[in-house]
Amino acid sequence: MERESMEFDVLIVGGGPAGLSAACRVMQLAQEAGEELTVCVVEKGSEIGAHILAGTVFEPTALNELFPDWKEKGAPLNTPVTRDDIFLLKSQEKGTKIPNAFVPKNMHNHGNYIISLGNLCRWLGEQAEALGVEVYPGFAAAETIVEDGQVKGILTGDMGVAADGSEKDGYMPGMELRAKYTLFTEGCRGHLGKRLINDFKLDEGKDPQHYGIGIKELWDIDPAKHEPGLVVHTTGWPLTESGSTGGSFLYHLENGQVYVGLIADLSYSNPHLSPFEEFQRLKLHPEFKQYLEGGKRVSYGARALAKGGYNSLPKMSFPGGLLLGCDAGTMNSSKIKGSHTAMKSGLLGAEAVFEALKNGQSGEEITSFADRFENSWLYKELYDERNFGPAMHKFGNFIGGAIAFFEQNILHRSLPFTLRDLTPDHATMKPASECKKLNYPKPDNKLTFDRLTSVFVSNTNHAENQPIHLKLTDPNIPIEENLPKYDEPAQRYCPAGVYEVVEKDDGSGKRFQINAQNCVHCKTCDIKDPAQNITWVTPEGGGGPNYPNM
Repeated sequence: MERESMEFDVLIVGGGPAGLSAACRVMQLAQEAGEELTVCVVEKGSEIGAHILAGTVFEPTALNELFPDWKEKGAPLNTPVTRDDIFLLKSQEKGTKIPNAFVPKNMHNHGNYIISLGNLCRWLGEQAEALGVEVYPGFAAAETIVEDGQVKGILTGDMGVAADGSEKDGYMPGMELRAKYTLFTEGCRGHLGKRLINDFKLDEGKDPQHYGIGIKELWDIDPAKHEPGLVVHTTGWPLTESGSTGGSFLYHLENGQVYVGLIADLSYSNPHLSPFEEFQRLKLHPEFKQYLEGGKRVSYGARALAKGGYNSLPKMSFPGGLLLGCDAGTMNSSKIKGSHTAMKSGLLGAEAVFEALKNGQSGEEITSFADRFENSWLYKELYDERNFGPAMHKFGNFIGGAIAFFEQNILHRSLPFTLRDLTPDHATMKPASECKKLNYPKPDNKLTFDRLTSVFVSNTNHAENQPIHLKLTDPNIPIEENLPKYDEPAQRYCPAGVYEVVEKDDGSGKRFQINAQNCVHCKTCDIKDPAQNITWVTPEGGGGPNYPNM
């Protein structure tokens, strides 16, 4: 069966904030110039927003630029931040509120909003379609089309392939989507973005990218405990007990709901650590328990974050396209925010692409993008905060936070030198025998839960009997190398119970089991596996989580 082929002026891979902002801006520019352009967005989720997960305290700077009248258009920014509380958690019972005077400036959220980023993306998708963009959810971009050294588009994944590779009833080959320019906006650790960085050597001379895993729940809480607009951040316990870094949050949005979550840096060294279990016990701390007790968990999700910032930012242009948003790593980790930066990169990409098309270009590298980026507030913001991540990794949250405070509140600029972190996150793991074993409490099913119960409320589903989308370069490594040395950490770093070490049916030893049906597409395994033996590729389009209001 032959592939269908479609051609566009601009093809955008990923319906997140960067991709949808780019789509809207390209069409705005075309309409202002009286030109007709064909723009297409492909999204692997079942709908726009289905796979979108973030904190989210949202800074509206880029949205103000894209749609100055967003309030009149009904953008779902309903809860302005009213108060910031920051706590240093010293133990499971103790915590101290940090006076605002000692909080780094970027942690203040006056003028920001507590939102569902998924709902904002759904709204942006509606704006894009109203402007004439073709939006195709449920289509996973499986491969790039590269010809004569130029990216020419993508192939979407085949539908109806069985686990053994045979064609099921209703098999449909993927489509060939070609474009003069393709923008890759897949989010953190996009599988095509990862290949483009490698194939076009976009990260040459850059620090390795660094990551965190963000785990989040949505709760309905007692209305008497609810304070719309309250933002709570914490640092310290529980991660400090395992010698790792990160932080946690609790945000009061509208309708009696709160977001609660933990971000654990994936530079941790103790293979016994489980970010999922750390998050569960976080909720037992009085600062969290006081709000959640008596409430009901509504949804759960997890997603990796690119935290390397300016030092790890790859070159973002290549022949035939651009790498934008969290696919490139534009998040500002000192603010714990990446949505406004992703959107701005999308706007800059759209302007550069429109100019190239207006000048008759098709596939040539858009070298002007680098100048646009370097003359933007996005570049300045990321450059000014370039020391934050390395300081946290090298010196821990306390000294790292002091450096951030000195730069942001005292100097009002960055230090005149650049701190670097040159060790990739997958290379930081120590042998299990050298590390403290961590004992995690059993779930109480009121405040704390197990992985499978959590995956259930993420509404995760994949078509049955399809090829496993988590590929092992060498299937022997998990049992022969990772198990004896690291007690196979995939059992613990995966927040969805995808990986298990189980007894063989004949009792002859252990085997590595992959429960791909559980995968919430967080990409942690692709990042943290110490042997870099696991590669995440797209499952059949529409598979994965379906996050409501996340």
